[in-house]
Amino acid sequence: MVTTRESNTSSGDRRVRRTHAALASALIQLVEEQDLSRISVADVAEHAGVSRSTFYDHYRDVHELAEAACTAMIDDLIGSLPAPGPHSADPVRDATQSLEAFFASLAEHAGLYRALLGPQGSARLVDHIRRRIAAAVYDLVRQAAAGGDLLERGGSPVDIPHDVPAVFTAGALIGVAADWLQRGCPLPPAEMAALTWPLFSALYRLDVDALLR
Repeated sequence: MVTTRESNTSSGDRRVRRTHAALASALIQLVEEQDLSRISVADVAEHAGVSRSTFYDHYRDVHELAEAACTAMIDDLIGSLPAPGPHSADPVRDATQSLEAFFASLAEHAGLYRALLGPQGSARLVDHIRRRIAAAVYDLVRQAAAGGDLLERGGSPVDIPHDVPAVFTAGALIGVAADWLQRGCPLPPAEMAALTWPLFSALYRLDVDALLR
């Protein structure tokens, strides 16, 4: 039986999630029209249909909201990307499709990511993306080494060993993505993926034969 207190807590959590989603959606729409630096708390609150006091109940400022929105989108994206493995019929295709999805997601919200990954951006977001990518690379290599068996790691990306090639690969990918965004995404995501995958695999010494063993 659900108690009144439990029901209230669950209801409150849902309200918080709805408010966070409304604010993030409002910010994403506004960034398509103007630079992040020109968007005010009042703009976001009005667009989301909430009061300014409600905004401040959840975030200190627009920059903190932007960080939270980008972090959530990156987590969802990386969690949903298919990874090439030993049972894949075409691991290169799978890898490039995953990279294409990564670049396409950045391009979809280019204004927001450009602001946060640029010179005056968010070090916290850059670090979060680096850790998530490094953890994904680390898990992919462990899976390949185990013959394709899914391995349970548990914990957060910060818990992975200090795997230098994985961290180096993640940093390189972020650098390429940030430069691409700052230049206005001159190449389409598919071409970025095709150019990036050979470098990505070489940095971590991943080849197709290793993935298919």
